[in-house]
Amino acid sequence: MYKSIMILDQVSHHYFVNFIDNVKCTGHSSCSGNPVTVAITDECPGCVSESAHFDLSGTAFGAMAVSGQEQQLRSAGVLQIQYQRVECNYPGTNIVFQVDGGSNPYYFATLVEYEDGDGDIASIDLQDSSASADWRPMQQLWGAVWKLNAGSALIGPLSLRLKSSKGEMLVALNVIPAGWGAGVTYRSIVNFNE
Repeated sequence: MYKSIMILDQVSHHYFVNFIDNVKCTGHSSCSGNPVTVAITDECPGCVSESAHFDLSGTAFGAMAVSGQEQQLRSAGVLQIQYQRVECNYPGTNIVFQVDGGSNPYYFATLVEYEDGDGDIASIDLQDSSASADWRPMQQLWGAVWKLNAGSALIGPLSLRLKSSKGEMLVALNVIPAGWGAGVTYRSIVNFNE
């Protein structure tokens, strides 16, 4: 079932994080009525004017347009749309962790990508290879980026434990190797719905 909201172009904040939605525009002569699938990767806590708010790229706007009327739709600004949440599905792809460029042995942040299922991560815990090796909760920094201010140097390899909003849990064991680097992407061998 589709829900109706309004969308804007040219901004990069959203209310939903890490899901996939089908969106289609209505109420404009350039709208094709065909849905486009978009990944929602960020949120806008200050955007309280609507119950839901999507800021879509020009590419997404153009994909919702009648053929040949892409630019008219991109120039329309605020549009009425309908949206429907759908499961994330990245066939043959496992979860990827992109280590933030500002990470160091005392501060670790990672972008989590390509999680199947509802795509809604409720929590992430990190375990390093130190003597204590306790699971430490990470904090959501923004969107799909999670961080840990470690307080002491993290010893690789690092394992990440993810919990979905549905309560599903998985562990990417030793996914971040010893000698890991900031700005580097590491592929796991796990995903939800396997």
